[in-house]
Amino acid sequence: MAEAGVVGGAAGARSAPRSGLRALHLLLAAQSAIVILVGVNRRTDLTVGYVASNEFLRWVDLINMLALPMASVVASVLLKRWLEARVGGSEASERGEQMRWALPVLDIVFLLGVYVLAASYGTHEVTNYLHVRFCDGDSGRLCEIIAFNDDSFSHWLFFTGFVVINLVILALQALARATPDARGADLALVSVNALFIASGIFVNLAFEETGFDLPVVALLFVVSAALWWRARRRPLFVYYAVAYGVGLFATGLYKVT
Repeated sequence: MAEAGVVGGAAGARSAPRSGLRALHLLLAAQSAIVILVGVNRRTDLTVGYVASNEFLRWVDLINMLALPMASVVASVLLKRWLEARVGGSEASERGEQMRWALPVLDIVFLLGVYVLAASYGTHEVTNYLHVRFCDGDSGRLCEIIAFNDDSFSHWLFFTGFVVINLVILALQALARATPDARGADLALVSVNALFIASGIFVNLAFEETGFDLPVVALLFVVSAALWWRARRRPLFVYYAVAYGVGLFATGLYKVT
């Protein structure tokens, strides 16, 4: 779930139409590539070797703790900047200027979300490695603490940071009234792009034990769907609603069949 990233979509990188959304498609493509790399990193044997001779971590843990989250945060920050540049937009009204008060607040909230998310990765990847290697079936006190950090505390941190970051992005899209609507080829690209995240959500929810994942996915779907219904085709409302809606629906269908 965490590795699903904030936004995604590889299809947009190559043939984005000239509608003012080309940069958005490129940013979605970057996140989509990260989702694919997370899957390769986690579900293959390519990175199971140890980073150093003291065996403090495997490459899979280090990559998932540092390289991939940092790349995802960079893409999210660029997306945030892209949206901020469109707040107020062509509105010359006083109301358009008054909306800008929200930007510093959202910036602080976003930074706090990134910090909490980073703390979750630092907690989870280390304790997950220790848990799997040394505590499989062990009920000692040390292993209980490691398991709690791996399975509970790190997840609480992750989902807190994940929800905060994504809600900030949705809030910025609501404020960014100068963003072109997703129509025609743009709408198709955004929808196809969203399926990359939907697939990550499905794999995470359908084939692994679910905890906070399900309510978080449902929350983001409800919020984005409500915003889409109210503001029509703003691209990120479409993107989030499709990604989380399809992921949720596909998981439910799989669970009942």
